[in-house]
Amino acid sequence: MFRVMTFNANGIRSAAKKGFFTWFETQDVDVLCVQELKAHLEDIPAELRDLPGYHAYFHCAEKKGYSGCGLWCRREPDQVIYGFGNEEFDAEGRYVEAIFGNLSVISCYFPSGSSSDERQQAKFRFLSEFVNHLDRLKKSGREVILCGDVNIAHKEIDLKNWKGNLKNSGFLPEEREWLTNLFDNHDWVDVFRRLDDRADQYTWWSQRGQARAKNVGWRIDYHLATAQVAQLAKRTFIYTDEKFSDHAPLVVDYDLF
Repeated sequence: MFRVMTFNANGIRSAAKKGFFTWFETQDVDVLCVQELKAHLEDIPAELRDLPGYHAYFHCAEKKGYSGCGLWCRREPDQVIYGFGNEEFDAEGRYVEAIFGNLSVISCYFPSGSSSDERQQAKFRFLSEFVNHLDRLKKSGREVILCGDVNIAHKEIDLKNWKGNLKNSGFLPEEREWLTNLFDNHDWVDVFRRLDDRADQYTWWSQRGQARAKNVGWRIDYHLATAQVAQLAKRTFIYTDEKFSDHAPLVVDYDLF
């Protein structure tokens, strides 16, 4: 079994202080994909860069305390790729890919558009560019597991207050259609939904009010996989018993290796 975990840390140092890595070390994970490191490489504690039993790789943003993605791999990859070839978004530290033979595992952090219209336009630019990159990945013949904070809830089942968010970033018709197109026309699979079709399964909650306690959340963290490897996904869960971030870790077990 090949266990892959994705987690938006909302600051890797903050999540570590809240006990994330203590819990993580009990989970028998093969690859950990983390987003929103909010740290340059030299700011990531040495004990996390050299986590026992893992090889760690980071794509940090040029801007200090912003964005950033990481991978912790139990098995050393054959190759690691930083960025997806787009100058604007590679400068923001949004993509790191580990290649194991014919399999790529990717940690990716899609932009959020919630802070301003300018950032929403950047998010649309990212989506437009990124679907082409995903097409190129598929055409390479490799199987792919792309993990990350996509910052989009796909369907009404994927957020509690969907009616109140129809005009808000993260649930805009254009964003949702981008995912629908990815699944229906580009043959990518939402692995969690393949295994779990229940309502009220969320990975992010607002810090305001009692959103987490009341489970007023959004499912915006994903495993997006090519069809063949998606069929090998056997089990999934979202870990909500402890709070390490405003996001929860999402785990999928694949019948690989």
